[in-house]
Amino acid sequence: MKSRLHHIFAADRILILAVAFAASAALPIHAAPFLNGFDLANSSIPVQQIASGGPPRDGIPAINNPKFLSAAEATFLEDSDLVIGLSRNGVVRAYPLRIMLWHEVANDRLGDEALAVTYCPLCGTAVVFEALVNGQALNFGVSGLLFQSDVLMYDRQTESLWSQLLLKAVSGPHVGQPLNIVPSAVLTWAGWKKKFPNTEVLSTQTGFARDYSFNPYSGYEQDQGIWFGVPVNRTDFENKDLVLGVLVGQRAKAYAIKSLEKLSDSPQVNDEISGTALRFTYDPITREATVLDRATGEPYPFIRSFWFAWQAFYPETALWKP
Repeated sequence: MKSRLHHIFAADRILILAVAFAASAALPIHAAPFLNGFDLANSSIPVQQIASGGPPRDGIPAINNPKFLSAAEATFLEDSDLVIGLSRNGVVRAYPLRIMLWHEVANDRLGDEALAVTYCPLCGTAVVFEALVNGQALNFGVSGLLFQSDVLMYDRQTESLWSQLLLKAVSGPHVGQPLNIVPSAVLTWAGWKKKFPNTEVLSTQTGFARDYSFNPYSGYEQDQGIWFGVPVNRTDFENKDLVLGVLVGQRAKAYAIKSLEKLSDSPQVNDEISGTALRFTYDPITREATVLDRATGEPYPFIRSFWFAWQAFYPETALWKP
């Protein structure tokens, strides 16, 4: 079996990782209440669908003490690089995907608010969560486990497992506890710094030896193959087509970005889901999508995702068609 990332140690330093993904890398679990040291006894998801992604717990290390640069100092970024952008509590920050794909979780604070910035390169999903749960600020790590190809995080306070795409804890003391999404953007670095020239940028000084100029998932987004299989395979779109996934109560709906891109003469799309009126926009130059609640004018939570991942978690999802 090949693991997702091969760590090579020499002379007390990490020589950066080569990737050897294969569809056979998933290790299905049939009858083990523990995996990577996590107790799955009260798992709310099928244990047999929890797979090892290869690395052990914290083998993909979360960023716990993020350092930031000014936009002018972030010379390692290309204008076309994608970043997760956050503007909250008077703080503006960008988290480059070229860093996040090596770490998948960054624990940060914007003002007095604890946040978890998360990215799953296998599903193309960047989601920011409030890290305050039941009055306690949680610190998240990467479990090394996957559910339906998506990262399972864990909190270091209780060792509960959390599903990024289910938006909740799936095992441990917090099982069933939801996570609140914080509005964020995924767009080009050029687009973000034009909007927020005074933005701070996550530094490559993460405390870990990684070659952030190298993408270990190179070609994955363009290849329609899925490294870790999913139980549902709807064929409405290609596996790696990007969609905007929206949840209103129990109803899910997906908006294909390739369809939104074609609306050059009408850059806004108005739609309604279960009585909630929403407005969608997409900028093909900056690759930024926005979703607004038309009643309040406030950003409405959504998840930018590969189609195969969204439909696996929300198999009854409705589809928007122009």
